Amino acid sequence: MKVLLLKDPKEDDCGQDPYVRLSHPESYGGLIFTSPRAVEATELCLEKDNKTEVWEKSLKEKWNAKSVYVVGNTTASLVSKIGLDAEGENCGNADKLAEYICSRESSALPLLFPCGSLKREVLPKMLQDKGIPMESVTVYQTFPHPGIQGNLKSYYSQQGVPASISFFSPSGVAYGLKHIQELSGDSIEQIKFAAIGPTTARALAAQGLPVSCTAESPTPQALAAGLRKVLQPLPCC
Repeated sequence: MKVLLLKDPKEDDCGQDPYVRLSHPESYGGLIFTSPRAVEATELCLEKDNKTEVWEKSLKEKWNAKSVYVVGNTTASLVSKIGLDAEGENCGNADKLAEYICSRESSALPLLFPCGSLKREVLPKMLQDKGIPMESVTVYQTFPHPGIQGNLKSYYSQQGVPASISFFSPSGVAYGLKHIQELSGDSIEQIKFAAIGPTTARALAAQGLPVSCTAESPTPQALAAGLRKVLQPLPCC
């Protein structure tokens, strides 16, 4: 559903190349990553501009002297892959991470927030309300896969209406749900909808759909465990 697309390195929403900011850790109090895609896009940004060597020799160490906040174990793992020490991974979502940051952060310098074009405003607003400065830099854009409608149509024609459908992001709901509704018709009522986390669950609920399962933690394993519970046959009387 999501495709990474680095923005033109000439400028981002604030008129600067993302690497320009990454190359000045002295100007920031730390980093925030709320999704694996943000970390992957940041790494691609370094590779695209041939800055990997500079990162390894000096920048990585300077950023590691600061806090690097993340959401989820997958994001933490990718952050570790580029040589950074993460914290906050057990918060589960951006809302709880914002609370964690607010309980710890005291630097007068802004936190750098590499993010996507569809970032939610909850975390920035919570930090702003607590007087914690932050700068966002867009490192990837989100748009629907061009084959999503055809792929779904092919699935429905071969497999019929699925017993359950899982969503991993609000953008997945935005881009995929309309096709699912068209293909399912009245049978949509028999589908168990599952969400990777509360934000995605709220996106489904906003469309008037009952959410049968929300993962206890933002991992595929937790989502699968929840689905097993809601899909298991009811015991016979």
